[in-house]
Amino acid sequence: MVEIKILQRARAVSAALVKSFAAIPVANISDVMQRLTAGGPSLRPMHAGGVLAGPAFTVKSRPGDNLFVHKAIAMAAPGDVIVVDAGGDTTNAIIGELMVRTASRKGIAGIVINGAIRDLDTISQGDFPVYAAGVTHRGPYKNGPGQINTAISLDGMVIEPGDLIVGDADGLLCVPYAEAEDILKWASDKNALEADIIRDIDNDRLDTSWIDVELAKLGFVSNDAG
Repeated sequence: MVEIKILQRARAVSAALVKSFAAIPVANISDVMQRLTAGGPSLRPMHAGGVLAGPAFTVKSRPGDNLFVHKAIAMAAPGDVIVVDAGGDTTNAIIGELMVRTASRKGIAGIVINGAIRDLDTISQGDFPVYAAGVTHRGPYKNGPGQINTAISLDGMVIEPGDLIVGDADGLLCVPYAEAEDILKWASDKNALEADIIRDIDNDRLDTSWIDVELAKLGFVSNDAG
């Protein structure tokens, strides 16, 4: 039998870290994490726009069932990101307008559903961050089982309670709690480097010599000079 667990989260990334990461594009964070981690291309933003950032409040639910998601919304603190592993099944919606409205009123930072949502017309016009794998009008069941604040995995991306979840139009990323400080430094440096490159592009002084260096490694000799 699957063990039902409803646990209190023992740790969470700080509000200062959340704020700093929210200012950095997810792609740049992903690059300094060696491009090895992703929430999967099917998890897309369903809201009108805006960055998602906050500590993970994890839920494991039976596909098509949202009993434990209701409990998570009741338990979560302002600023938390509720992350639901519903198996990626899109037959039944896990959340809709009413649950999103409840979460927003509580100050929850956003919801990630590895499954489906409904009431897309309303959710897509709002700025409350919602990521999901699909949309369907078919509603959920409320029978369980499930778990709260245990480790989950979305398309191979392992998420521990309290890890940092960040998301933008490019998708979702989990930054492990223990590595967040180091990753923030590297991502900030990467962001500054890209800002320099953008300035070089805008001023027509971009150095592209690296292209021929890489081609030379492959045995190609450029004859651009004639």
